[in-house]
Amino acid sequence: MDLNASGREIRVALLEDQQLFRETLAILLEGAGMKVVARCSETGTFLSNLRAAAPDVAVVDLRLEHVGRESVEDGLNALKYLHDFHPQVRALVLSGHKEPDVVERCFQAGAAGYLCKLNVGCDDVVRAVDRVARGERLLPVDMLHANAMRLEDLQVPASALSRLTLREREVLGYVAAGADNLKIAAHLGITERTVKAHLTSIYRKLGPENRAQLAVLACELGVTRPVLA
Repeated sequence: MDLNASGREIRVALLEDQQLFRETLAILLEGAGMKVVARCSETGTFLSNLRAAAPDVAVVDLRLEHVGRESVEDGLNALKYLHDFHPQVRALVLSGHKEPDVVERCFQAGAAGYLCKLNVGCDDVVRAVDRVARGERLLPVDMLHANAMRLEDLQVPASALSRLTLREREVLGYVAAGADNLKIAAHLGITERTVKAHLTSIYRKLGPENRAQLAVLACELGVTRPVLA
């Protein structure tokens, strides 16, 4: 039986539109000793079941299609809802998308891990759920190239946070949560100019080249992301 960080059986909720894949995931995870507490194909049903299901991990697909509907649901909305209203639930994205900008948006929305379903096996999924449930962050480093983060090139150790002041850590947390400079200033009660000064210092100390890279790096370092109003 797989246990979470508190020693309990890992509880998993699934948001996946393809029934066969959804049921296969459930069988796979329960076979690994986890408990699947919700199996949903629609975001609305998924979110309404969260409180009663009380999952540790939510496995979320990004593109949700439904028979008879022209519109396609975006799983990113579920990630944002989880982050804002159920921060104790760790979200693992399992999607066919592999574009770096999509991956970055997921982490900025609050994802704890990302797997591309096109190139992972059964054991990879089980290990990913287990790691996320234990509080780890699962970044697809191989996807984060070109305009994305090259974490292995930056070689930023976990101790890098010690280089930041308390205020800089707060600013970094808001960046990881997807807040812009104006919103950060409003939440912290400082000017936008001061926010920019903090960001300049953070870039210098940590080494990323742009805001997207900084947000992904913040997730990798385990920075606490505040709930945005």
